[in-house]
Amino acid sequence: MILLGMVTATFGIKGWVKVFSHTEDRAGIGGYNPWHIKLRGEWLTVRPLEARTQGKGVVARLEGVDDCETAQGLIGAEIYIRRDQLPAVQEGEIYWIDLEGLRVVNVAGDDLGVVDYLFNCGANDVLVVKGDRERMIPYVKGQVVVDIDLEGGVLTVDWDKDF
Repeated sequence: MILLGMVTATFGIKGWVKVFSHTEDRAGIGGYNPWHIKLRGEWLTVRPLEARTQGKGVVARLEGVDDCETAQGLIGAEIYIRRDQLPAVQEGEIYWIDLEGLRVVNVAGDDLGVVDYLFNCGANDVLVVKGDRERMIPYVKGQVVVDIDLEGGVLTVDWDKDF
């Protein structure tokens, strides 16, 4: 399951919810159907009927959620999809989720740890690698990221082990 966002609040009186979206196009979260929602340790499957940008966020209308009280019960729910719901990547592209869990070694052969997660800092994406300590390594293909071997489970970087 891939985390795409979270229900953060209600919106209006007709059961719409505010959603914090991790998708690159924030409103694009509505294009994934169904959503698998994890709420208080339980899984529910819901279908988004509409999603749109509202101010700086996203609001969505969900099947079967027709009033504010029902919508309020979804606040805090994490929104997931199955991996097979993602579109196929184009040549040279990769999903962040595919990098998570890869062993990271530098060109000198030092084991730096495992990719825990990634984030965007504006200038570039950053790999958070956990090993003997936590490292933040810029995800810059060709300069820092030298090779990605998904089958072998290894990401090779040009990065000093003491950074």
